[in-house]
Amino acid sequence: MKNMGSMMKQMQKMQKQMQQAQEELKERTVEASAGGGAVRVVASGDKKITEVDIDEDVVDPEDVEMLQDLILAATNEVMKKVDELVEQEMGQFTKGMNLPGMF
Repeated sequence: MKNMGSMMKQMQKMQKQMQQAQEELKERTVEASAGGGAVRVVASGDKKITEVDIDEDVVDPEDVEMLQDLILAATNEVMKKVDELVEQEMGQFTKGMNLPGMF
C-alpha cells in the first residue's frame, strides 16, 4: 500500500508539471515563412495563429492563387514547428511510458 501512495504522489506531481508545461507552451511562439520571407506566419505553442505578415510586393490581384499558396505553405510549416515544439516540451513526460501519439 505504501508503494501505491508513493506512486499516486508521483503521478500528481507529474500532472502538475504537465499542466505548467502546457501553460508555458501558450506563451511560446514559432514562425515560418514562404516565398523567401514574402509571407510569414507566427503561431503560439497551443496552435493559435497569432500573426500573419504579407510583403506587399506579393499582393498581385492578377495572381491571387500564388499568394494563397504562400500562405498555406507558411501556415502548414508553422503548424509542423508547433507540433515539434510540443513534442519536445511534453515528450519528457511520456518518455519510456510507451504512449505513442500522446502529444
